[in-house]
Amino acid sequence: MKTVILAGGFGTRLSEETSVLPKPMVEIGGRPLLWHIMKMYSSQGFNDFIICLGYKGHVIKQFFMDYYMLKSDLRIDMKHNNIEVLKNNVEPWKVTLVDTGQNTMTGGRIKRVKDYIGEEPFFLTYGDGVSDVDFNELLSFHKNQNSYATLTAVQPPGRYGAFTLESDKIMSFREKPKGDSAWINGGFFVLEPQIFDYISDDSTVWEREPMEKLAHDGKLSAYKHNKYWQSMDSLRDKKVLEQVWNSGNPHWKSW
Repeated sequence: MKTVILAGGFGTRLSEETSVLPKPMVEIGGRPLLWHIMKMYSSQGFNDFIICLGYKGHVIKQFFMDYYMLKSDLRIDMKHNNIEVLKNNVEPWKVTLVDTGQNTMTGGRIKRVKDYIGEEPFFLTYGDGVSDVDFNELLSFHKNQNSYATLTAVQPPGRYGAFTLESDKIMSFREKPKGDSAWINGGFFVLEPQIFDYISDDSTVWEREPMEKLAHDGKLSAYKHNKYWQSMDSLRDKKVLEQVWNSGNPHWKSW
């Protein structure tokens, strides 16, 4: 089963890092966030990836070429212009790198890789978030829904301290409690090939017309995930992820 990763956006809210790197290549613990996401899927048995490139896509291509070579034992015959890979320690990944356009919207990027997916269900995620989602459980849930699309619904933590107030007295206080109980799109999807019919062209934003129409048609389901989830939308989020990684027990590390 294939996993499509959207990795072509500009990442403007993380401009401190993305002026020189595409957002998925921003490092956490010395490895690109894209690598962490792929390790999440790989550790659960999913090793076939399609990566939708756009902004600075050449950086991602170069990373995979270098990563493969640097983790391999090589015999280089300079006289005969030959390089032989003796053995390697890389993950069992099959990685398809597709240039989906510099300014293409999320829906357009998905549609551009249609020919690489075939007539099968597939995973979809963004290149800027990690979680401890059980992908096999997510897939089983999706199969029982009679839906064309299932998203992972999460409740992000609050960013500020919350308290209850009576008159001028604070009756209770909680520092950065769970969010306001609203569920949001956590970015880990299972999709059926029928979703391509809901995407018009490069200008289509996946999170707008296609998902709105799928919901209207009763073909969009939500898998509730109550455990760890964290996106990397800002420099603050990057620092949070670094702190969690450096703790020695990052929640998303299942390998």
